[in-house]
Formats: sequence, structure tokens, C-alpha cells
Amino acid sequence: MTDKKHSHDQPKRRHGEDAAAEAAGEAPADEARTEGVAPRDAGGDVSGDGRGADETARLEAERDDYLDHLRRLKAEFENYRKRVRRDADELRLRAAEDVVESLLPVVDNMGRALEAAAQHEEGQLVAGLQLVAGQLHDALAAHGLEEVPTAPGDPFDPTVHEAVMTQPSDDHDEGAVLQVLEPGYLLHGRLLRPVKVVVAR
Repeated sequence: MTDKKHSHDQPKRRHGEDAAAEAAGEAPADEARTEGVAPRDAGGDVSGDGRGADETARLEAERDDYLDHLRRLKAEFENYRKRVRRDADELRLRAAEDVVESLLPVVDNMGRALEAAAQHEEGQLVAGLQLVAGQLHDALAAHGLEEVPTAPGDPFDPTVHEAVMTQPSDDHDEGAVLQVLEPGYLLHGRLLRPVKVVVAR
């Protein structure tokens, strides 16, 4: 009898003690017992600060690697662009050197023709000019220049001809070439200058 009564009285005293503690501004006994115990996370890990720091360090290392890789790519691209520009400039210079070198004999023979003209040697002048014209034609042809073949009576072709004027004609049909005013040229198969012509109307 005494034990049962005593056991019934313990919860009442505990409840009374908790009430007294709350009135005094203290935490109840149950809360005091759990104070200082770190709550477990969903995975049962008590402290996640270390793992978070490791993850941050890993992400920062990856970021630094990506930035370093981008910087190297940018530097390589700049070097590539400079190299391409330098190679293109060198190619243009070499092409110009080849053209000028091939025209030097033409310049030499032009000087000789002028000397002959100064001495009033008409025969030598004509021969010299013919030689210069032939050398110049051969030099330019060696670099891919060719004349667009056009003659009076050919049909007008807007892809290679430029009509400077039109004239009536009794000998040719409308749209035919009457006269070539200036020859046209192709360079490596591409139109460099159209043939300037007079067209029949």
C-alpha cells in the first residue's frame, strides 16, 4: 500500500517541481537533461560543418581549374590568331615579290625602248615595244591572268561584259557586241575586270 501511494506521488511532485522551475525562470528538468545534446541530422551525422567545408574547398578548386583552363585557351587562341595574321602578311609579301620580280625584265626593256626612241631609231623602238608587251603579257599570264575573249558579233554576256553604250547596227542583231573598248581579264578563273563594249540595239 505504501509503495503504490509513493509511486503515485512521484509524478505529482515532478510536475510540481517543473512548475516551480518554470515560475523561477529555469528550464524544466526534462529540458535540462537534454540541453547541450546536439540534434542529429537526417543522416544521423552530428556535425556537418566539416563535410560542408570540404565540399566548398572542392568546388573552389574546380572553379580555379576551369578559370585556369579558360585563360590558357584564350592565350592559345590569341597566339594562333597572331600566327595566322603573320603568315597571311608573309604570303602577301611573297606574292608581291614574285610579281615585281617577274616584271623587272619588262622595266629593263622599256628603258631600252625609250633609249632607242631618243635616238630616233623607229625600227628599234617598235621592236622594243613589241618585246616589252610580249614579256608583260607572259609575266602576268604566269600569275594566272588571262584575257576574256571577246570579238564584234559575240552575244552580250552580262557576267563578263560591261555595256558602255548602245548603237543601232545594220550588220549585227540586237544585243550583239559591236566594239571592244577595253579588254577584260580573269585572274585564276575569277573575273578581275569586265570587258567594256558597245552593244547593238
